[in-house]
Amino acid sequence: MSVKNSSAEKRHKQSEVRRLRNKSVKSAVRTCAKKYLASVTAKDSAEASARLRELTKELDTAARKGIIAKNAAARKKSRMQKLYNVTFAAK
Repeated sequence: MSVKNSSAEKRHKQSEVRRLRNKSVKSAVRTCAKKYLASVTAKDSAEASARLRELTKELDTAARKGIIAKNAAARKKSRMQKLYNVTFAAK
């Protein structure tokens, strides 16, 4: 039987922990986005504004941790803000 490489085992454990942590952050971002889109669809300006702030915070946190790229976070924030502005523009 061959000798196992302990450093490879450790790296595997570390990558698994990081993968699960990244997965939870990405899931939180998607959940925030879904709640925001639901509030925009319901035409609830106050709730949509609060959800947009929450979503922005989640995206910034994920970008800062390197879970999503900073330009991807900026793009998503921009699109969500644009949706808010178009939906709740004073006519």
